Amino acid sequence: MARRGGKLLLVAAMLLLGVPSAAAEDAQVNTIQDIFRHLRTCWRPPSPARARPLDITVVVSFNRAGNILGHPRITYESAEASDNDRLQYRIAVMEALQRCTPVPFTDAMAGAAAGRPFAIQFRSRKTSPDKTSPPTQERRA
Repeated sequence: MARRGGKLLLVAAMLLLGVPSAAAEDAQVNTIQDIFRHLRTCWRPPSPARARPLDITVVVSFNRAGNILGHPRITYESAEASDNDRLQYRIAVMEALQRCTPVPFTDAMAGAAAGRPFAIQFRSRKTSPDKTSPPTQERRA
């Protein structure tokens, strides 16, 4: 199973590194909240026909120019996700990062953000688990 997960992450990373793209918006990113807002504008979750909705978190760092520094790392996925769900969402996350980079940092934010890891949550589930239902196990990627 660990071997399969490694392959899924490798495929997603290859998609990210494939073709450079322009920033999603021209608005300057000047705060940490702006970083999260900017990246979420590029989020396109897979259709329900391709994968069940799930929540996923990626840790990513940027250089001063707003390009991805190193390799993004998936750190959380909903526990009930199947292998196909995980693959589809990992691809969607990497495509979102590709669409949104380079991040258009202001000069001040470029210096503050460069090299720092950001944990970006992408949520696709409509609601949180029902309080009356048994709690689900969270799964770390």
